[in-house]
Amino acid sequence: MESSVERKAAEGGPGEGSEGPLQVYNRTLDRIWAFIVHRTGLEKWALRPQPEFSFRPAYWTGAFVASAFFLQIATGLLLLVYYVPSASPATSGAAPQAWATTSYTIHDVPLGQLILSAHLYGAYATIFLGFIHFFRGLYAGAYKPPRELSWMVGTFLLVAMLGMGFTGYLLPYTALSVGATDVGLALASSVPSVGPLLVNLLQGDGTYQGLLSRMFALHVVILPAMLAALLYAHISLFEVHGIAPPATSDPKAKRVLTPADDRKMTPWFPRVFLYMVKWGLIYVGVLLFVAAAWPSRLAAYFGSQNQAGASPEPDWYFLWMYKLADFQYVSPLVAVGTVTALVLFVLFLPWIEQVLGVVHPGLKVGRTHPRDRPFLLFTGNFLLSLFALLTVWGGVMPGVVVPVAMYGAYLGGLALFNAAVIALFYSRYRRRYLFRVRFALPRVARLADPGHGEQGSGTKPAQAPLPARGVSFRRMCFGAVLTAALLVPLGYLLTLPSLTGRVVEQHFAVGMGVLVLGVAALLHLLEGAYAPARVLRPRPVSG
Repeated sequence: MESSVERKAAEGGPGEGSEGPLQVYNRTLDRIWAFIVHRTGLEKWALRPQPEFSFRPAYWTGAFVASAFFLQIATGLLLLVYYVPSASPATSGAAPQAWATTSYTIHDVPLGQLILSAHLYGAYATIFLGFIHFFRGLYAGAYKPPRELSWMVGTFLLVAMLGMGFTGYLLPYTALSVGATDVGLALASSVPSVGPLLVNLLQGDGTYQGLLSRMFALHVVILPAMLAALLYAHISLFEVHGIAPPATSDPKAKRVLTPADDRKMTPWFPRVFLYMVKWGLIYVGVLLFVAAAWPSRLAAYFGSQNQAGASPEPDWYFLWMYKLADFQYVSPLVAVGTVTALVLFVLFLPWIEQVLGVVHPGLKVGRTHPRDRPFLLFTGNFLLSLFALLTVWGGVMPGVVVPVAMYGAYLGGLALFNAAVIALFYSRYRRRYLFRVRFALPRVARLADPGHGEQGSGTKPAQAPLPARGVSFRRMCFGAVLTAALLVPLGYLLTLPSLTGRVVEQHFAVGMGVLVLGVAALLHLLEGAYAPARVLRPRPVSG
């Protein structure tokens, strides 16, 4: 009968009596985590194991958005300590309190400018990552069954994030932000019945104080609560269905991972945990560098003498909407209707594609690879190019009316170019696919079958993956050296006499960025230590 020592040796682990301190450390860590899981039941309602193919940044764009959102909450709470949502000046002839408290945060609060800059650029990053997550799901077919409801919840999340950006833009109460908000309200009021009701709800008593108070309540309480609820629903649906498998041309490919598949995948702790924390720290480090390099500036307040000539211009994520209203013969009602139709199209895209799949076999539900979905590939490319064009156009020519011939030529050229490229790509792919089906695949099947392989073309069998190695002594030594090196910028930060100077804040941000990225590098080493060894591909034997 096989002994336990022989069995452990056959499994790749050390036998009894040969455990070193690293093996004891790994075993103790597993026992602690098993105790937490057993007492809380985490793996039954969250923290689902993940497959090996998912350890790439493209599969974690949604986690990046969630991490950025949580950081926005942290920086926003710090700014809330000093901000006063009032359009009235504290004393006669002074600036409004909303603008004055923002200015006070920048110039007098320790690390105030850094926190405000991190909140500003964090909002940009959150919306930008949201767009990346949306287009990634569009191209990868993440909206296909059984993830239709998850796609709809994600669409509402993106709209709510844009609402957070719109309501937060007014809070510093500058001339630019008030003017851009007025333009947005004018566009919304053009919608019959619903528009005036929405504008009255936002403006309150019709004064700027009422508008500022409503925007502050939406930005600080109502929209964050909606985002938190939608995020919880989105993550819950993700835990139910699991991560979407890679895009494939097989209409019968599995779209849901079963509990049996979960047992074969990587446990959430420690590798998935280390992977997520690593990317979260990388995001924080990059954000600190950006906030240090381009600190936020506060424009003139609304009502000041210096606001003359200020053109109302929204942030970059709304420039495309504002520029759409500048098109000749495009009324505000048509512009708002176009944006609404676009949102409804994205919201019901899973069912729209199912209807289109009846018309064309290349749009069938089971196919998820972009090359098998030319219509959706054209739609995604056109939307992406249209968004980029109108955003740049709105930044270069804000408020300038665009004639019909000009925007007709641009938009028509974009559509024709995308259609031509996709048609050439799709026809080439179909020819290569048919060739592989007729000639290449039978030969690959014969080579893969060891009993029917071609004579003289023997192949080495693929090596079985080795068990996870855990934390090695070399990695521990490297991590100790890296941690000691990180104490140098940390010690410099502790010697700073004050944190209110602009240059000192920049030094602090750079030092903290180095520290955070260094910790992320350390976690990268730890996470890589738990990755299984690579499987060698079969190669032909020479001779």
